[in-house]
Formats: sequence, C-alpha cells, structure tokens
Amino acid sequence: MKVLVIQKKRIGDVLTSTIIFEALKEKFPESELHYLIYENAVDVVKNNPFIDKIVLLDNKARKSKFEFVRFLFSIRKEKYDVVIDAYGKPNSVLIGWFSGAKKTITFYKNYAKLLYTDTIYRTEKSFSSATRAIEHRMQLLEPLEIRFKEIAPKIIITNEELEAAKADLIRSNINPSKPIIMISAVGSNTLKTYRTDYLAEVLNEICNHKEVQILFNYLPFQKEIALEIYNNCNENTKKSIFIDYYKENLREFLAITKLCDALIGNEGGATNMAKALSVPTFTLFSPTVPKEDWNMFENDTTNISVHINDYEIIKKITFDEEETTQSYLKFKPHLFKDKLIKFINYNIRS
Repeated sequence: MKVLVIQKKRIGDVLTSTIIFEALKEKFPESELHYLIYENAVDVVKNNPFIDKIVLLDNKARKSKFEFVRFLFSIRKEKYDVVIDAYGKPNSVLIGWFSGAKKTITFYKNYAKLLYTDTIYRTEKSFSSATRAIEHRMQLLEPLEIRFKEIAPKIIITNEELEAAKADLIRSNINPSKPIIMISAVGSNTLKTYRTDYLAEVLNEICNHKEVQILFNYLPFQKEIALEIYNNCNENTKKSIFIDYYKENLREFLAITKLCDALIGNEGGATNMAKALSVPTFTLFSPTVPKEDWNMFENDTTNISVHINDYEIIKKITFDEEETTQSYLKFKPHLFKDKLIKFINYNIRS
C-alpha cells in the first residue's frame, strides 16, 4: 500500500502529524509512506524511521499556477492508494483529489465531502492525555481500521549532531555538564507572548532556586523583545543568561535543545519540538489558545502547563488585542510559582 500524508505550513503541525506514520507502519509494516510538506519543516522530520519519502511543495509550485499543475501531475504519477489530508484546506483537498487515490481522507468540510471518499468529524472534547491535537489526527486513520492509540511525536537527533552541539556550547563558554535551560522567549505573535516583565520574574525565580545556564529561543527580528526580558531581570539572573547565543539553523537548535535540562516559556513550536526530543517542558499558554488542545501528555512532573483559565475562568477567549493584554496582565507569575518550583526541582540537575 502506498500512502501520501499531507500537512502543510506550520512546523508544529507537521511535527504533530508524524504520529500518523508511526500508527500506519504498525498496522501496515510493508506500506510505503510519503509526507507532503513545505521546505521549512524538513528538519523536524529528518531521520524519522516511519517516513519513507519527503514530498516538497516548494515555493515555486506555490507561487506559479503552471508549476502547481506540474506538481499535481507528479503526484498523480505516484499512483497512491490512499491520501490522508491532515491539512484539509481547498488547496490540499485538490491535491488529494487529483492524486487519483481510491481512498482519500480528511476532516469534514462541505467542499471536501464532494471530492474525498471519507470526511471525519473532529471530536469536540479531549478524552486522553494526548489532547485533541493527537486525537484528531488519529481519527483520520479510522477509515483504515486503526484504533486510537497515544503516540507522541518524535524528533531524531544523531550522535554526530549532539557532539557538534556540545562542542559549539563549549566554544561559547557554556558548560554542557552543568544545567542548561532553554527559554521560549517569544510566541509566534504578540497575542501569544507572555509579558516580558513577568517572564523576567519567572527567570529570577528559577535562578533563586538553581544555578543554571539560560539560553533564549527567538527569531532574529524578535531580539528586541528578548532584550526586554533580559533587561527586566535582576543582576544575578543576567549573569546566567547567554543572550547572544543563537542558532539560526533549526537542526542545530534542536540538537542544543536536546542537551538542555528543560524548556520553559511561551507555548508554540519550540515547546512541541522539546517534547518530541523528550526534554521536560513548563509551558505558558496564551489566553487565546485553548490549553486542552495543545498541552500534550501533561503530567505533574516532566510536562506542566499553565493558563489563565487555571486560576480565573474567562467566559470568552478572544483574539482581540486589548482583551488579551488585560488577560495577560492578570496572569502573574505568583499564580503558578509553586508549580514552577516543583518543576525545576524535579527536572533541573543540582
């Protein structure tokens, strides 16, 4: 059986959908599994043992109608038996339909029902620690008689990459044999970014309890926000922060994160990648993001997350900037201090 799985755009979504491949290989060990993604997400699926081939929908095919048509014919030429469309937007539905596969599966949409053989209604409530992010993807396998199973996304880092990461840390005067914490300093946008003064308080609290080396994860255009956090920290905490240490290459960042004792900070792609690397996470959710959708494999020790709704029920979660700002203002570090201290005591080396 030859299967194409489609999951475009965001790296976190691409990573999460890799669980489909593990479930497919378990049920159909002789199957040939291809993954259609964008170039920016290749690094999180590299070396994945359950994926046989990466199919890139590159920028040229996305921008040019002529190149996109050529891409469609290249997909049809593969003669897939099954297409599983985890993205489920018109563009991806067109790809799945044009593939000629006898079985095409995606989430329910009016347009998808017209073109696909199976459309799946997402469950409204989570029923496992995997959360709806995993549960919904496993639902896509129901037409293939694959039952739900808790599967965690995995990122594979080679020994060579780890050794290179250790050497790079040492060159930057960071000691891999001592505790290192990666801070998810900035969210994907302002509505998903914890207040800089509050995050500085979190870092001060960490340094009050543990002697650690702190690295920041941010994009180059976000450095101003990272510096705000740094400048809000006390002098003792500043001594522990390597504010200029930055990895632009995603594989290098992943290898560095794998060497960290924990990742703490804003919910987003970095959090999901850390979990896929089996690195403990303490996650600060934006008021605009339903925690129950993305707090995958929450426990009381290695994966802990906090949300304003844990402490104050907000009747309406909105993406309105002013309301989100007010919600963040109420989401003060003292609310989750005990959870944070418990987390660092359990996961950070002494």
